Amino acid sequence: MLAILAVMRGDARTSLLWLALALAVDALDGPLARKLRIRNLIPNVDGAALDLVVDYLNYVLVPALFLYSFGLLPEGWELAGAGFVLLTSLYCFANVNMKTADHYFVGFPAVWNVVILYLWILHSPALLNAVVVVALGILTFVPIKVVHPIRVREGRDVTYASTFVWSACALALVAMSPRSPWWLLAPWLGASGWFACLSLRRTWRGSGSSAR
Repeated sequence: MLAILAVMRGDARTSLLWLALALAVDALDGPLARKLRIRNLIPNVDGAALDLVVDYLNYVLVPALFLYSFGLLPEGWELAGAGFVLLTSLYCFANVNMKTADHYFVGFPAVWNVVILYLWILHSPALLNAVVVVALGILTFVPIKVVHPIRVREGRDVTYASTFVWSACALALVAMSPRSPWWLLAPWLGASGWFACLSLRRTWRGSGSSAR
């Protein structure tokens, strides 16, 4: 709600910071719930369903509003672009085969909060942004594999280090925007490259079994 209110005020930076906090919580809530065995403690509450509701709000709805409000898409196409994000993401969240057994996402995992961060920090042209949004929406339905930086075991040490570097640089870049110094962009994009390499390698290896 705070991220939405920031969008309504025209405060992109604050909205992104609230989304960053939500992303950090999302990274920790699953491991914490499993460690505390919440499923056994509160058996009448479906944490997975709750997680999907919260994730759709933070990963899809707020970013769609962000796309609509801050000129990231070509003039006149803001509503269509935001609607496209909302609709294609429904399949991702309803897909019973959204993850492989080794915890890779199948298809683009509707992490639009991360997408708007790249578009905003890199100051990419609106037409290019539209192409990116359409391409990622289509990839929701394509069985590519996308790394989950917390749960995937493959290259875990490097992945954890890359996640820390990516997060620290992203926060600094948001705080310093509209400036994007190379000494922050370089490690940020380098960490992004590691995630991309893991995802491409896993996609090349094949489908594998699925697990919700």
